[in-house]
Amino acid sequence: MSHTAPRSDLGTHEVHNQPGARGDFDLWQSDPVIRLNAAGAANHDTHLGDYARMLGQAKMREAARDANRHTPELALFDRGGRRLDEVRYHPAYHQFMEISVAAGYSAVAWEGSPGGHATHAAMVYLASQVEPGHCCPLTMTYASAPVIAAAEGLSAEWQSKILSRRYDPSVAEIAEKHGATIGMAMTEKQGGSDVRDNTTRAEPDGSVWRLTGHKWFCSAPMSDGFLTLAQTPKGLTCFLVPRWLEGERNGIRIQRLKDKLGNRSNASAEIEYDRALAYQIGEQGRGVRTIVEMVHHTRLDTAIAPAGLMRAALVEAHHWVSHRTAFQKNLVDQPLMRTVLADLTLDWEGSVALGMRVAHAFDGATREDRAFARIGVALAKFMSNKLCPVVVSEAMEVLGGMGFIEDTPLPMLYREAPLNGIWEGSGNVICLDALRTLAKEPRAVDALNAELDAPAGQDTGYDAALRAYRARWTSLPSEAEARWFVEQTALLLTAAVLIRQAPEPIADAFVATRLSGDRGRVSGTVRNLDTRAILARLGRPD
Repeated sequence: MSHTAPRSDLGTHEVHNQPGARGDFDLWQSDPVIRLNAAGAANHDTHLGDYARMLGQAKMREAARDANRHTPELALFDRGGRRLDEVRYHPAYHQFMEISVAAGYSAVAWEGSPGGHATHAAMVYLASQVEPGHCCPLTMTYASAPVIAAAEGLSAEWQSKILSRRYDPSVAEIAEKHGATIGMAMTEKQGGSDVRDNTTRAEPDGSVWRLTGHKWFCSAPMSDGFLTLAQTPKGLTCFLVPRWLEGERNGIRIQRLKDKLGNRSNASAEIEYDRALAYQIGEQGRGVRTIVEMVHHTRLDTAIAPAGLMRAALVEAHHWVSHRTAFQKNLVDQPLMRTVLADLTLDWEGSVALGMRVAHAFDGATREDRAFARIGVALAKFMSNKLCPVVVSEAMEVLGGMGFIEDTPLPMLYREAPLNGIWEGSGNVICLDALRTLAKEPRAVDALNAELDAPAGQDTGYDAALRAYRARWTSLPSEAEARWFVEQTALLLTAAVLIRQAPEPIADAFVATRLSGDRGRVSGTVRNLDTRAILARLGRPD
């Protein structure tokens, strides 16, 4: 790490009109949007502030680059030909895991503090800005807690170890570890999202089971346990498969690591179960219903993580235009540049607002809260993930050629941008789930309508858009129109949240540009934005 300024006079030329290094960057104090939307989270100003300041250090950005450049390596055998089935990670990856586990990323939601899920969601948002790869195993560990807590006959050590704030990557059975992480191994080649078509079989072996079969995707294959699905005589059933047993390795064979587009610091694998020992979780034949609780919580993370990626990309773009000139004017003062950045900023702020509103519903104790969380997380996941690749791509374009270079974080963010839209249900699956929820859960319909009606009378543009929406869809749409319906519902819901809590110029601009129809199809094709007020939401450029 350099401690003195680099040379600008290079003899053949002098370097000028190039923004300097960003240095340490307080991800909390520089971001009024997350501070507003995380209000009510557990000790949010101190707990989240400390975590954000640590992640914002320049050395952590360097560590993130190392973790993504030096990708995990598969160690199938030792030098004598004995099977290891292990994955080796760069030390920087372990550094991020240690910091985030200690901060409570995977545990805080279950520790009994008010606003625990909102705190967790804010941590996902913050971590995604710097090194999103390590979020994967911690998100699954967070989401597995209610499933494992409800399991009968499972050692209490599992619950205590996954809620530990000590990161322990050692190869050891659960009883010998200080903390544990949980992965997932659900999909198979022939089924994909249709897990009911799984063929992995489970055979009873006394009080446990033995699993045999192949899994097409196993996330974080060095986790201490995996929630997985297999067929018993009574149908598809959920199991917990420990990675390590007492004095031996479980029958989990890694076939290969996936060569992924992004999320490169974290490993994903194909695996085979070869009579792997497993513990039954939930009733036989009700595996999908059992695992849905975990899926519900992982979807919260996939809804808020894209907002973190957008924030990181926009901060890079804002830093660039604030310190660079073109055509005899600062880039940040160019009217078209300001319009584009302001339009993108509205996408990001709306995603934060909706994602955190849903996170607060996860903390709610009423049936209405739970019903809103069920439909709200689907809407937020769909909308934020459709916006994220566009925002990151446009931010990359702001930097021009430099945005395409690995010296900046934009390529990493761009590769990461599609992930959360695919993980835990791609766009079509999410839209169909949203329709199914509204068709089967009247309480979800009521909760959604209550949210949409809450800002009535405060914005005439919003009121008109809501009336048009309800006139257009007097009943649920056909499957072919599901995306159109979900998009409009998500935009209205986002506007409803912004009207109630965001500064007036933000809410007004969102309604005018997202609900009126008076705009083009690409970013920046808007007019009459209060760019000063909107760009101020990005914080002061460092």
